[in-house]
Amino acid sequence: MMTRLELSIAWRYLRSRRGSRLLSFITVIAMGGVVVGVSALVVIMGVMNGLQTDLREKILVASPDIRLLNFGDDLRITDWRAALDKVRRQQGIVAAAPFVLGEALASVPGRNYAGGVSVMGITPAGGSGPEVTPIRTKATSGDFSFATKDGKRNGIVLGNLLAERFNAYVGTSIQLATAAGMQTSPVTGGIIPRIVEFEVTGVFETGMYEYDNQYAFVDLSAGQRLVGLDSAVTGIEVRTTDRWAAPALAVALTDSMGFPYRTIDWQQQNSALFRALSLEKLGMAVILGLITLVAAFNIVSTLTMVVRDKQREIGILKAMGLGSAAVRRVFLVQGVVIGGVGTGLGLLIGLATGVALDKYHLIKLDPQIYFLDHLPVIIEPSDVAIIAIASLAVATLATLHPAIQASRLYPVEAIRSE
Repeated sequence: MMTRLELSIAWRYLRSRRGSRLLSFITVIAMGGVVVGVSALVVIMGVMNGLQTDLREKILVASPDIRLLNFGDDLRITDWRAALDKVRRQQGIVAAAPFVLGEALASVPGRNYAGGVSVMGITPAGGSGPEVTPIRTKATSGDFSFATKDGKRNGIVLGNLLAERFNAYVGTSIQLATAAGMQTSPVTGGIIPRIVEFEVTGVFETGMYEYDNQYAFVDLSAGQRLVGLDSAVTGIEVRTTDRWAAPALAVALTDSMGFPYRTIDWQQQNSALFRALSLEKLGMAVILGLITLVAAFNIVSTLTMVVRDKQREIGILKAMGLGSAAVRRVFLVQGVVIGGVGTGLGLLIGLATGVALDKYHLIKLDPQIYFLDHLPVIIEPSDVAIIAIASLAVATLATLHPAIQASRLYPVEAIRSE
């Protein structure tokens, strides 16, 4: 049990000489090491969490939790309505819908520029039941109804960067040329691609460069005609009740559907990216954890210097009846104070820095390289708790050697050493 005398001695040893109430310089240095290590860990862990979460959410804006595809050379599902009904009956699945995916060469009539786009055929907005992906909510102008002025669903919705590239806006006509269903010209013998004209009925923005600069969405039936699938589809996209349960549900869905169906969950689609981020997060935590370890050595050296500096006083106190256990507690208190104050200040600085970085977008990024326009920060309470506990534990362990060293001093030898 700590006594007032022990606390008073510990506080006295933390302060500067000559009765000053300020902490000694070496104590401040030791605390500073803990502050730097803890604050850096909080910020970096928040950054890594932010990158993972932001990238995951942006990727899954137009990418479902699970995709059901078909084996074979043509990579199409012909009897997709029966397969869709079976998928929807699977436990743990919230929504499912067919989709068509293909590549096309886009151009605006009367202009010389042409470029490749990824075309995705989906069901229009406003259908019955929950939607599989939130892409339909990302329209910045127009909508995903694909309805054109002639009453047909011959519309196309472009990513905002793609629309800027073609200088297209709602109402602009755009032509898509595909290799599907190509014919040979009887006159020249050349290849005539399939060309379909659409009207821009919407523009979307997800914040992810790959989607905004490359993707165009059309009605499912228009997509089937464009890529030459007739009544077939590329696959079925699935939304699950729990995104993190998607891998297990994908396996169960594969077993339920049987051959020739196969599934790909969202983690498999982007496995390299998320594994790299997880490894980087672990690596950064280990590297920055070394800063806290260095701070622990600072605490050891600080308290060792205090022990040597206060040898005579320790000897006098022990001669007056202060026990070895009490001496140990005096130095343990010093280490805990240094670690506790350093950890507290580090957490405050780290949390304030993380909030400022995320709220005010202080660090800008090139979206063409990083898929993000700023450095996101998400600070998880569990990470903060682990950092705080680890820092306090390291600081406490760092005090053991100096505390034991001080408690083993013999009063006579300690007084003589002066």
